Amino acid sequence: MTGQEKIDALIASISDIQDRITESAVMTVGAVGYAAIGGVINDDTFDDGLITSSELNAYLDAKELVLNHDYAIAETAEQMFMQEHAANMNSLDTAVDNLAAATSIVMTAVSVTSVAAEADTKPEQVELQGMLETDAYSLDTAEVNEYNEAVAAVETFAQQAGAYMAAANNDDLTATVDSYASANNFMVGSYTAITYTQNIDEFVITWGDSSFGTGFQGYLTPEMKNASEIYAAGEYINEYGAMPTQ
Repeated sequence: MTGQEKIDALIASISDIQDRITESAVMTVGAVGYAAIGGVINDDTFDDGLITSSELNAYLDAKELVLNHDYAIAETAEQMFMQEHAANMNSLDTAVDNLAAATSIVMTAVSVTSVAAEADTKPEQVELQGMLETDAYSLDTAEVNEYNEAVAAVETFAQQAGAYMAAANNDDLTATVDSYASANNFMVGSYTAITYTQNIDEFVITWGDSSFGTGFQGYLTPEMKNASEIYAAGEYINEYGAMPTQ
């Protein structure tokens, strides 16, 4: 059985148990209702609400199969790409948080512009000087570098996450990778390294103990997004709260 088939078996066994629970819950309401007015329920009327030994065994067997399966190892290229997508989305979340923190520092420093714009008297100009002498209202090289690095990290992880999702959704690419793995007699999930280079649109995957990677190139070109498209999407999301429909 594949990993998904084992999960399906678990779901089916749980569904049978849930049916019993639903049955007993409804029967309980009816039985209490009759008991209150003097109705005498027959023996064994709750039998359909009992979880049978075969149902319990089916659940226990399915649970054991799921627990013993190594889901960390992808069985298909689609699973492999989705694992990489999830990992890069986690990194992207962290990168966005870091950018928010770095942006806050920069925004506080540049907020002095409102004071500078109105500093047309000596006292106001002296006040401006005082603000610029404080850490909060001035920028230094380290703060700018931290901000720039945070921006670059968001770009990197967003690009990689999007690429792996696009790869998982590309039937031609996943079929090619699956066929390559099958022809070379190894599981897709046994890869030891995977990279994606956007400017040449290439995935390089290394499996097992091999010292070289296999390249898969030219599959994601239709999914490329330029700066104007990304900016437009950002404006749309800011206004409507979701990506525009494709």
